[in-house]
Parts: sequence; structure tokens; C-alpha cells
Amino acid sequence: MSQSSPEPAMPVSRPTPDTAEWFERIDREELTVPRCGTCGHHFLYPRMCCPRCGSREVALVPASGRGTIASFVLNNRPPPGFEGQTPYAIALVDLEEGPRMMAQVRGVDPAEVTVDLPVRAVFEPRGERRVVQFEVVGNGQEESS
Repeated sequence: MSQSSPEPAMPVSRPTPDTAEWFERIDREELTVPRCGTCGHHFLYPRMCCPRCGSREVALVPASGRGTIASFVLNNRPPPGFEGQTPYAIALVDLEEGPRMMAQVRGVDPAEVTVDLPVRAVFEPRGERRVVQFEVVGNGQEESS
């Protein structure tokens, strides 16, 4: 008699004290970026101090969720939890607010992913958490914002 082992769960990020509020907002399907109250710089990853001027006047502000692909890779060797999804695209996305974030691109043939492709953030449920991913906009798809 054989027993199948349970499939590994897809990973979710573990918040730190600096990132906890940002991840809580993602769990509510709100994308935000930290903005420095002193110099106005938007940045990611979330942290207590502005990486440009060192100010501690940092607040999370709503992000549009729109951006363009700056770079990407096609992954053909899935880590545990991603079996059956390959190939898939992992992209660096330049958000309209300026920061760059990395996420999976879904809803499109990975062979069609290109640099400068417009995308928008979507939230994938993973248990009680949400994970930011991006979908392509344009090419017949209407953006619903």
C-alpha cells in the first residue's frame, strides 16, 4: 500500500516588524508603497528609514498597482509547491510610483512576456495570506481598476 505525501504548500513571505503592516494590507488586497515624508521618495522593500535621506518619517501610501516589466526570467525548474506551473515568468516590475518589485506574471503564455509590457497587480490567495502577482494589461484585456 502506498501513501502519497501531501503536496508542499506554496510559500508566503514572513513579515518582519518593518514589513508587517505592508503584508497586512496585501492580505486586504491593498497594494501600498512606503513614501518618505521628508524627501517624497517612494521605495520598496518597506523599512523604517528612507533609503535616500535617512528620515524616519515614512508612511505607506496607496499604489496604483500598475507598472511595466523591467526584466524577467522564465523558470523551468520549480521549487516545492510550484510543480505543474512551469514554465512561468518571474518579473521585476517598475511600479508607476517608482519602486521596483519582483513577482510572478500570470494569465499569459510565458513566451509572450516581454520587457516594457504593461501589467497590473493582482492578489493570489494562499491560505489566510495573499501574494502579489501581476497580470498583463492591454492586448484585448481591459483593465478593471
